[in-house]
Amino acid sequence: MSLPSDSSDTNEPSGRPAFYALAPGGWRDWWTLLHPPYTAWMLSYVVFGALTAAALDGYLMFLTLCGFFLGVGVAAHALDELSGRPLRTKISDGALWTVALMALGGAAALGVYGGFLVSWWIVPFIVFGLFIVIAYNLELFGGAFHSNRWFAVAWGAFPALTGAFAQTGTLSWEAAAIAVACALLSSAQRMLSTPVRRLRRDVAGVEGILTFSDGDTETFGEEALRGPSEAALRTTALALPLLAAGLAAGRLI
Repeated sequence: MSLPSDSSDTNEPSGRPAFYALAPGGWRDWWTLLHPPYTAWMLSYVVFGALTAAALDGYLMFLTLCGFFLGVGVAAHALDELSGRPLRTKISDGALWTVALMALGGAAALGVYGGFLVSWWIVPFIVFGLFIVIAYNLELFGGAFHSNRWFAVAWGAFPALTGAFAQTGTLSWEAAAIAVACALLSSAQRMLSTPVRRLRRDVAGVEGILTFSDGDTETFGEEALRGPSEAALRTTALALPLLAAGLAAGRLI
């Protein structure tokens, strides 16, 4: 599921493929591969969905979080890196395939265990999750599922709905409303991250001039273009997990 920012310093060099990317090589590649801020962002949707349950079960929420961490945080991002190496990691194709398949297997196993604990109607969620991770990140069917709309559904609405269903085996209007909100947040993430990603990974240089109403001019470069969007991404990627953790703690403690 490709899935889930630094400070807004406009003097920051743009050599990294993502603001959270570390220097390539070794364990640093695995950190970068996980897309930590965006993975945490997506996991917060699972919590928001779970919180719609009248009685929050912390164990079931934990299992659901683990499933999405494996399915999206690990598997989806490993499959995405196989296509063109967007994060410029040095992890071998074999290692990426191995990790992706093991993580998907683990996510599916957790889903089956959840079905045993709550409801076997969780199976359609498992099937859809496995399908969308593979279809989206490997751009199957001519890339039909690799779109902004499917990004919002797969990494926004779906985690929230699954988080809700995994609590009680049912869905409510409250859960549907949360899912729509999470889909909209994912759309906003996509709107901000797409131009930032293009600037960091594809653009060799930017030079422009701002002309003010008083006639003064000011030059700007690539950092000034991506700075505000990245600052918004960083802030939201920190705020949403903190919000989810605070709300969950308030229900569990």
